[in-house]
Amino acid sequence: MTKYKRQADGYFHTRVWDGTYDANGRKHYKELRSNKSSKDLENKVQLHKEAINQGKYVIKSDMMFSDYAIQWLNTYKADASFNTKRMYENIITKHLACVALPVSLLSRSCLVAVMDTSKGTRTRQQIALTLKQICKCAVWDKLLSQATFDDIFTDTIKVKYKSPEKRALYDYEKDAIKKARFDDTEKAFITVLYYCGLRRGEAIALTLKDIDFTNNTLSINKAVYFDVNTPVLKDTKNGVHRIVPIPNEAILTLKQYCDKHVVNYLFHMSDGSVITKSSLDKMWRRIINKINDVASQATTDLTPHIFRHNYCATLCGQIPAISINRIAELLGDSKQMVIDVYNHDIASKEKVYGVINNAF
Repeated sequence: MTKYKRQADGYFHTRVWDGTYDANGRKHYKELRSNKSSKDLENKVQLHKEAINQGKYVIKSDMMFSDYAIQWLNTYKADASFNTKRMYENIITKHLACVALPVSLLSRSCLVAVMDTSKGTRTRQQIALTLKQICKCAVWDKLLSQATFDDIFTDTIKVKYKSPEKRALYDYEKDAIKKARFDDTEKAFITVLYYCGLRRGEAIALTLKDIDFTNNTLSINKAVYFDVNTPVLKDTKNGVHRIVPIPNEAILTLKQYCDKHVVNYLFHMSDGSVITKSSLDKMWRRIINKINDVASQATTDLTPHIFRHNYCATLCGQIPAISINRIAELLGDSKQMVIDVYNHDIASKEKVYGVINNAF
C-alpha cells in the first residue's frame, strides 16, 4: 500500500516541518510534492528531514546580524540577571554593531576581524562568548547553517583568559579593620561581610526581620542589584536561601546597631529606603580611607567580595571539623565552586606527611 495518494492535480502531496517556529512557538510547515510516485515523495521527505537534522536547512532571510543580536538578547537572555544582560548589551552595541551583514552571510573572516580590532583579553573573551551564543541560536532559528557555524568556530575563536586569583584579607588589613574608627553603619556593614560571608547585594538587602538574636542567625533570602544608581530587590544568586550563624564576635556589634534602628533595612537612605549605589560607593570609600589611616601599608584593591573570600578561606582552614558541603551551604554556592576556587586554601591546610605516617 502506497503512503501517499496522487491528488486531482496529478501530484503526490505532503506537509513537513521546515525547521522553524512561528511567533507563538508553533512549528512552521512547508509543502513537498512529486509528480512521479509515492516512493519518490517519501525519498524527498527523508532527505528534507536529514537536512534539518544536520543543520543544513536555512530559511531565506535578509535579517541583519546587528538586528538579530538585539533580538537574541531580548528573547534568549530575557531571564538573565541584570549584570549579565548589561554585559551582553555592552558587547553587542560597542563591539558587534560593526558587523553590517545579514546573518546568513556571516563568515569566519568577518568575525575574526571583530576579534582582531578588540583590545583586552577579558573583553575578547566576552566577545567570543557572545558571538558563539548568538550564532548557535541563529542555527536553531535556521538563519545560519550548522556547517557555517562549525567553519566559524572550529579552531578559530579561542581566547585564553585567567581571572585574577581570588584572595582573602591580608593580615595587615585584618589588623587595620580592628583598629579603624568606623561609624555605626560602617561597622555593621563590615561585620556582616567579615563574620557572615555575605555577597554585597545580600548584605544591603538585609532587614531587621532577617536577624534572629535568639538563635544568633541571619536569614539570607533576597539580594539587591543596581540599575545604574537605583537599588532593585531580587532573589538570591541561583535562588538559594540559607541560614548563616552569627559568630559571638559579631553579636554585640549587630545587636547594638539594630537596637538603634527604627526602619526596615539595615543599610538605608534617610527616608528608610534601600541604600543607593552612589551612597554605598561613598560609604565604601570612607571605609577604605579609615582602614588606610591605621594600616601599616595602603590597601588599594579591597572590595566587599574579598571579605566573602576571606570567610570561605577561614572556614576551609577548619576542615575536617566542618565539611566542604557545609561551607558551600553557608556560602549559598555549590560544593564544586568551593573546591575549584579555594582548593589552594584547602590543600595548604592538609598535613599530608603526618596523615600518611599516622595511617601506616
